[in-house]
Order: sequence, then structure tokens, then C-alpha cells
Amino acid sequence: MSTATASRGAGSAAGQSAAPPNARRKSRRDNLHGWGFSAPFLAFFALFLVWPIVYGFYMSLTGKSLTGANGELLGFANYTEAFQDPDLWQSLGNTLYFTVISTVPLVVIALAMAALVNMGLPAQWLWRLAFFSPYLLASTVVSLFFTWMYNPQLGLINDILSKVGIPPVAWLNDPKVAMWAIVIATVWWTVGFNFLLYLAAMQNIPQQHYEAASLDGAGGWRQFFSITLPQLGPTTVLIVILQVLASLKIFDQVYQMTQGGPAGTTRTIVQYIFETGFTGYRFGYSAAISYVFFALIIVVSCGQFFINRRRSL
Repeated sequence: MSTATASRGAGSAAGQSAAPPNARRKSRRDNLHGWGFSAPFLAFFALFLVWPIVYGFYMSLTGKSLTGANGELLGFANYTEAFQDPDLWQSLGNTLYFTVISTVPLVVIALAMAALVNMGLPAQWLWRLAFFSPYLLASTVVSLFFTWMYNPQLGLINDILSKVGIPPVAWLNDPKVAMWAIVIATVWWTVGFNFLLYLAAMQNIPQQHYEAASLDGAGGWRQFFSITLPQLGPTTVLIVILQVLASLKIFDQVYQMTQGGPAGTTRTIVQYIFETGFTGYRFGYSAAISYVFFALIIVVSCGQFFINRRRSL
């Protein structure tokens, strides 16, 4: 018995020793094919993402400027200046303020809109079109539209307010109101995307849950808070993350509607980076600010990731 077992073991060992060369050749061939298919993507990835990141960081360590400066190496002097720059902190504060006051309505209003459509209202296609179509507009169109609406003398909003006895409001010229005016325009413009995500998530909730709740005597509100909202948890997390990241990078509507005014109360960090580089001609300092902002986005993203991970455990 032991002799037969030994002979079988020797035969299998010989087969295994003969197989690896072919397997290795096939593995190398598969690897070459894989690298060949990946090479175009890797080339574009390195050219348009990795290299700009590396070169941008190098530029942030220099005094490069559009005025003809040769970009001498300054070390971390630009970063030291950035942390002591009051304009940077003001623009960063404006950005965080916009992010906080815009994220809440963009989540709550989108949820309410999706719930209304999901109730089975007649002419659902019309509701979906009305809620989502503003999202398809360009930022320039939305900015011009709301700039006309906010006009202190000729704007439709002040005209409606005057008919109910409310004095005209300088929507884009009052430091206390300007940011809220931009938030209103942004919510009207972008809430349709969040609405679509919520509606898709609601329609994927099994109807058996609602049928069982109805048999137990649960009404519509009870079903919404006990079934719909818990089932929408992952979608809400996704929307909040996407919205926070998008709000931190706001630039278009602010620049087109207020140019950062009045008195810098709506100037965001991205606009300050743009003005520093292309108006102040300080490319090196602008790059340093952008990397400080990039680090902030990384911190916010990691914080959201760990919070969501702890909730899922």
C-alpha cells in the first residue's frame, strides 16, 4: 500500500513539474495582453492626471508668474503665506458656509419631490420632466436667468414682493442676502439630479413591505418613516457625499452672478485660486492654495468615509 501511494505521489509530482512552464508562458502571455489593452488608458492617465498633479505641486514650491518670473524655487514659502492669508480664509469660510446651507435643502427637497412622484400622481412624466429639466441647463443660462429675476428694479421676485407689501430686496448686492440668493438658484438648478436618485431608490423598494405594513394598520406617514426612509439610507449617504464635494468646488454661478461680491462675501476658494493665478499672475501661489484646498477635500472625504463605515457596522 505504501509503495502504491509513493508511486502515485511521484507521478503527480512529475506532472506538476512538467505543467508549470506552460502555465508560466500562458500567464506571461495573458499579462502582456492585459498590459497592451491597459497601455492607452495608463498613458492618458499619466499624461493628464499624474503629471499635472506632480508638476502642479512643483509649481507650488516656486515663484512662477505670468509677469515673466523664472519660477525660482521657494520651498514652502507659498504655503506659509497661504496659511497667513486672510482673503484665503474668508473665501474658504464662504465656501464652507455655502456647502452647509445648500446641502440640507438639496437633500430634503429632492426627497420630498421624489416622494410626491412616487405616490402615483397623474401625469408622472410631466412631474419628472419639470423636476429634472432644470438640471440640463448650462450654468450660464441659469445665472443669467436668476440675475434678471433678482434685479432690484425690474426683477420678477421683487415685483411679486411689492404686491404683498414687502420692500424691494437687493438680492445680489446685500452682503446678508447674496449667498442665500445663490443657494436658491443652485437648489432650483441641481435638485433634479438628487430627485432622480431618490426616485430610482424608492421604486426599488419591494412593495411587499408596504403591503405587510398596510395589513398591520400602518398609515402612509408611518410607512414613510418606518420603511421608506430606512431603505433610502445608502442613497442619502451617496447624495450627501456627492453634494458636499460639488458644493466645495462651486465657482460658475457665483462668478457669473456676483463675481465674488459684495465685498467678497460670496467669493469662494475656487474663485480665489482663479483670481490669484490669472488676475494676480501668481501661478506658484495659486498652485499652493489649490493644494491646500485639495488637502481639505481629502480630509472631508475621509471623514465621511469613516463615519459611513462606522454606521454600516
